[in-house]
Amino acid sequence: MLTLPEREAWHAQRVLRVVPGQQVTVLDGQGHQFSCQVAEVSRKAVRLAVLDAKTVPLLPYSLTLVQAVPRGKVFDTIVQKATELATSRIVPLLSARVTVRLDQAQVQSKLAHWRQTAIEAMKQCGWPWLPRIEPPQTLAEFLARHEPFDLAVVGCLQPGSRHLGGIVRQFYLQRGRRPQTLAAWIGPEGDFTPEELAAIQAAGAQPTSLGPTVLRTDTAAVYCLAVLSCELQAPD
Repeated sequence: MLTLPEREAWHAQRVLRVVPGQQVTVLDGQGHQFSCQVAEVSRKAVRLAVLDAKTVPLLPYSLTLVQAVPRGKVFDTIVQKATELATSRIVPLLSARVTVRLDQAQVQSKLAHWRQTAIEAMKQCGWPWLPRIEPPQTLAEFLARHEPFDLAVVGCLQPGSRHLGGIVRQFYLQRGRRPQTLAAWIGPEGDFTPEELAAIQAAGAQPTSLGPTVLRTDTAAVYCLAVLSCELQAPD
């Protein structure tokens, strides 16, 4: 028997209008999917009888989005689309041209809000793995961790940047396998500074073109994640 948390119980009652006997699917964000029947609906709780449970395996790769934080609610859209595209982790980045500044209380509030946004996206798309959203950090703080990735790319407009699909396919030709750990760096409106871009590339990220037009940061994130998903999930 499962009991939905208060927020989810409210949503089930007021939005989905569930009734006893109705069959529903519940996701826990950790890969588990439960087929349930509504057993009880009260003012503060919804209880479910579990009919079947299964674990959905992770994809054969882990994708981290290192995303400069835009103003307003744009980051909500990025979190939503990244969840739908099965991104494993989202790192909000406070780069030089990011104007958003947060104190500790605001950080915790933002993290809770972004996590709820991811939960709503998970329920909508049916992928039962919730991405991990880290606290906002500076570029220097993230680079200081020296995280190893099979493949890292940074979207940029500099001459000589290669198409994203070509970078993934070259990795496959050279290694005989697809990358298993990846990082995609997306800058703010106005892009990374030349110094930041040099530091990101020095850490191993390859500059990649996201097409012939200048994209807004949220569009660039979705473009990059979608192309990577397509390349990494393509049949051999």
